[in-house]
Amino acid sequence: MSTETPDQIEAPVEPQAVGLQLPMQVPRQTYRQAQSNIPDDKQDRVRLKKITEDYVAEVGAIPPLTLDELTEHTGAVLAAAGLDPIYSDYASILVSNAAWRESLAQIPYDRRLLLIPKCLRVEDKCPAPFDEFGLLCKECGLCSIQDLTVEAERLGYAVLVAEGSAIVRSMIETGKIEAIVGVSCINVLEKCFPHMEAAAIPGVAIPLLQDDCINTTVDLDWVWDLIHLTSDDKTYRLDLDSLKTTVRSWFGSASLNAIMGAADPDDETARIARGYLEKGGNRWRPYLAACTYMALESDRQDADPVLTPAVKKAAVAIECFHKASLIHDDIEDGDEQRYDSPALHTEIGMPVALNIGDFLVGEGYRLLSELGNAELMAVAAQGHVTLSRGQGRELLWARDPQPLASMQVLDIFRQKTSAAFEVALRLGAILGQADEKTHDVLRKYSEALGIAYQIKDDLEDFRGEADSNDLAQVRLSLILAIAHKRAEGADRERIASVIRHGAPDLPEDVHRIATECGVLDKTDDLLEAYKEESIRSLRFLSSPTLKGLMRRIVGKIFGEKLIEGYCSEFETRNAAGRAPGAESAAGSV
Repeated sequence: MSTETPDQIEAPVEPQAVGLQLPMQVPRQTYRQAQSNIPDDKQDRVRLKKITEDYVAEVGAIPPLTLDELTEHTGAVLAAAGLDPIYSDYASILVSNAAWRESLAQIPYDRRLLLIPKCLRVEDKCPAPFDEFGLLCKECGLCSIQDLTVEAERLGYAVLVAEGSAIVRSMIETGKIEAIVGVSCINVLEKCFPHMEAAAIPGVAIPLLQDDCINTTVDLDWVWDLIHLTSDDKTYRLDLDSLKTTVRSWFGSASLNAIMGAADPDDETARIARGYLEKGGNRWRPYLAACTYMALESDRQDADPVLTPAVKKAAVAIECFHKASLIHDDIEDGDEQRYDSPALHTEIGMPVALNIGDFLVGEGYRLLSELGNAELMAVAAQGHVTLSRGQGRELLWARDPQPLASMQVLDIFRQKTSAAFEVALRLGAILGQADEKTHDVLRKYSEALGIAYQIKDDLEDFRGEADSNDLAQVRLSLILAIAHKRAEGADRERIASVIRHGAPDLPEDVHRIATECGVLDKTDDLLEAYKEESIRSLRFLSSPTLKGLMRRIVGKIFGEKLIEGYCSEFETRNAAGRAPGAESAAGSV
């Protein structure tokens, strides 16, 4: 990881953060459109995959499917999805995958082959040579081949980076493998199908989105899922969407009464607080706690884990802390809107709103205290202190706002946002009886995830994709920090003015300056780098279920489109170091 000196601070407010380092630069792949016989939108592909899996489960399709069976089922799936027959070849692969999925899960990792095409590499930069078996990866970090290879070999797979049909046929005939996970273009997969069907060998495949044999792309999260698929790992059985719905259901009036205890009908403070807990929000933090617990319990139990009353109580406590921070934050920042309605302090007055926030903090600690675990209280308290310290830094800066270095802004992001993610994950881990090594990983994961989340928010503000625009007010902004560093002359003074005074609407000239200075590209680079850092931190997790879930959560938080390009699962060998002179994510921020 780089220790490169960040940009200089023109008007220092406090010493630069110690301990926060920038992650390594992530080479972002340029988005490539899927070929015409594959749905271009990732959400359409996800939807088709889900329809296919539901259909195969309902009809009980038994592998190996004959070509006639495959054709019949594919037609039914396309009809159910309302899709054009042009997608038949792609859908047939999904049907075959769904039929073989449970069989694959029963095969030990060390009896499987992972087949990766060399066309996933960055053609003009790849340093890897070839031998008679295929590409010999140099682990340069430029493409996903390295990441998939390292992880699969760690699990016990045989891995080949080569063209598929001939090699697959040979290995099937020798009996050295019992299952195949393959990444290839549709043309190659069609050639392999008869051999796999004849040998009755479990084979699942993730089609490349292009068949032009150069700089191709693939749904990497699908590959990751299939590599780890095993009957011993319940990751794939945990439905994250269903779990999120379940967590949201805890915040209805009846559920809150059941979890927190019935509120005194004469207690107006409690009534207002409960009503605010029920309002809006994505419930990310209680959801993360539930995910962590379920993953750890899945590794210990043969049966599906159950969300205990203790987990529900901890999750509601986390949301109490979060809602309290929002009330206080809206007052401190002078925000008048929250959840597309008046902020609480504008509705009931500032003194009452402040008290409601304090009340919710107390309720959170009350709920945790009822669980009888001092570690839960300690983690929550430390998170509370860290968040308040970060908010305090921003508030003190706002008394006399001056341009800050990007590293200072990132460190405040870390304190304000990462701490909340850490509390949620670690409370779930404590209830799931995680060891200290797991807690260390979750600390690192939370730090990177929280910073990435805040950068994403910053970008949405600037691009007008958010409900409000913090950049138009006197608020900390990574984008403005980078713009101030990169701009010169009058443009630099203009950015400094916006930092000091804000603006009712973000002016066109600020957009121009940011564009001309490459600020948005640099901010996007930092977002990708921190997302990758969160994924990279998972390499030391001993729980495959927790590792898989934390990886999937990155996709849930940031959306599939944001991770569709280069998104790696770096493992131990990747962490060994970087080439001399490798560029940090900061670059010239």
